[in-house]
Amino acid sequence: MFDRDNWEEILTTIRKNKLRTFLTGFSVAWGIFMLIILLGSGQGIGNGVENAFKDDAINSIWVYPGNTTMPYKGLKPGRRIKLTNDDQERVKTLVPGGDDFAARYSLWGATVNRGKEYGNYSVRGTHPGHQNIENTIMVKGRYLNDFDLKENKKVIVISELVEKDLFPKAKQALGEYINVFGIPFKVIGIFTDEGSESELRQMYIPITTAQLVFNGGRNIVQQVMFTVGEASVEQSEEIAEQIREDFAAVHNFNPEDQRALFVRNNLKSFERFMSLIENIRLFVWVIGIGTILAGIVGVSNIMLIVVKERTREIGIRKAIGATPRTIIGQIILEAIFITSISGYLGLIAGVYLLEFMADNIQGVEYFQNPEVDFGVAISATIILVLAGVGAGLFPATRAASIRPIEALREE
Repeated sequence: MFDRDNWEEILTTIRKNKLRTFLTGFSVAWGIFMLIILLGSGQGIGNGVENAFKDDAINSIWVYPGNTTMPYKGLKPGRRIKLTNDDQERVKTLVPGGDDFAARYSLWGATVNRGKEYGNYSVRGTHPGHQNIENTIMVKGRYLNDFDLKENKKVIVISELVEKDLFPKAKQALGEYINVFGIPFKVIGIFTDEGSESELRQMYIPITTAQLVFNGGRNIVQQVMFTVGEASVEQSEEIAEQIREDFAAVHNFNPEDQRALFVRNNLKSFERFMSLIENIRLFVWVIGIGTILAGIVGVSNIMLIVVKERTREIGIRKAIGATPRTIIGQIILEAIFITSISGYLGLIAGVYLLEFMADNIQGVEYFQNPEVDFGVAISATIILVLAGVGAGLFPATRAASIRPIEALREE
């Protein structure tokens, strides 16, 4: 129930001690402000990590050839491991639960033109499964299929960026031809990609065509990749180790030689990053709440001083019939008022700063869209109320325990 006399007394006390009230409120506001900024920044890091993994399927494993660094079975170190079509086919038997399998034969800095329009792009010869592994999003037309590979078709899938570069005035790029190193390829699809801009400078052709037309033979010069379906992190690690051992046996290198074959387990990396982000968020909560508690202690101390200054007044009130409950309620109400107003201002300042950061920090790969969700705002509000109660509880209890006769003797 609203008690006007109580509120007038609270506001009068605040007006008489403006500096003290300001410094006390500032400590609480700063605690909430830092909590919101730290939580929002942690969310920004989490968003950045998740966005970085959007470029490739999270449950994918990538196998890259390297150079041996250890002697093995009479072979000297320094040999270059070369992957072939057989490696890609063999992976299918090693990963029975896999969804998509692909390999790359890449042409870097390929000269591509359509009439007088020229550009330098990367051309990837690959398999149909590459679309899901690379998270390629088709906008028009279609991606590569098995028939394209079987018939060695000269077809190509280009990005929206390449379409804009090579077809600036044309209404339709689908069905048209572009030349890759002077060899015509028919455009069958237009794609986009949520990864970096470099992914939009890629083109895709059937790997069989790339190997045939560009003298690749049966070599896969870049990598083999595949997805592991619903496998857990532990199962994916076992698969990666099995791949290493199998490739070591086929290509004659020591399985312990980490530089002979690089195996990148996206699922394991994603799990490790997410675990790190969760630990950061927990750490942020600990630091933020610690800062708030420091502010609460300040409020509590101030309220103790207030009780000390008003000892005679409290004694008089109790002498004329004020109950301990009334005394406790007034002290707690004053503490809640100071902490709530200060904390709310800190909350608003933190949210506005996060909005400013989100609008002005662009292009940072691992820090994107710092924000605080509705649940965090509710949690902060609850913390504010509890902080106010906690700050006023001890001083209020002390005030209620004052005996009227002793209070009236207080100088």
